[in-house]
Amino acid sequence: MLVSLGKPVLLFLDYLGQLYELTCKILESLLRGKIRGRILLNQIVEIGFRSQPVVIITGAFVGAVLAAQGLFQLSGLKMESMGGALVSVGMLRELGPVLTGVMLAGRVGASMSAEIGTMQVTEQVDALRSMSVNPIDYLVTPRMIAMIISVPLLITEASAFGIAASWVVGTQTFGISEAWWVHHTQEHTEIADIYIALIKGFVFGILIVLISCHQGLKAKDGAVGVGKGTTRAMVFSSLAILIMNFFLTMLLNVFLPIGLAN
Repeated sequence: MLVSLGKPVLLFLDYLGQLYELTCKILESLLRGKIRGRILLNQIVEIGFRSQPVVIITGAFVGAVLAAQGLFQLSGLKMESMGGALVSVGMLRELGPVLTGVMLAGRVGASMSAEIGTMQVTEQVDALRSMSVNPIDYLVTPRMIAMIISVPLLITEASAFGIAASWVVGTQTFGISEAWWVHHTQEHTEIADIYIALIKGFVFGILIVLISCHQGLKAKDGAVGVGKGTTRAMVFSSLAILIMNFFLTMLLNVFLPIGLAN
């Protein structure tokens, strides 16, 4: 039994070691300063600009649903005007970063893994090495920088549209006073909430790139291997985001307590 339990643990530790090795290579690439501007701009467009529709729609409808569900509960306590504060804090601290990260893991992470994996199994990565081009500099580092730039902006968009949608639901559907809704939202939303959203976005973006690019670079066995790597990239990235979110929430709330408690 111990042997059967030990093997998965060893495989997991080996996987973490491979991610650490890739992280060190990315840091070395950044320190060398070999940033390819055109590739970086293309990745910003692919990761940031083209992800806006799915992120905005997700944020808006999550904010609307959160407002509606919250107001159904708060109405029994005669605290309907607090719905705006509930949605604002919830979107910035939790739902905005997590849902944006999961959406990007599915849309961008899978794409990264598939593209790099295809290059790996067709020996295009080896061709880069033969031309004295470092694959990390060319394939991974631009994606990492683009993700770090794009994710905080996408989280801001998702949270903003979620808060705006909650305002529409609260004031237009439930008939709550606009003045009270805005007042409680401003009163209980603090700069610390924005800091938490940006910090989580930064960490989630790094996780998505590390896991997805690693799966692509380790792809083998042709198209079947690329497909499996793409699936693993999406699943592993989503799980990593959810797990890391718990630890970040526990840690960040020590230093940046929630405004509703004040």
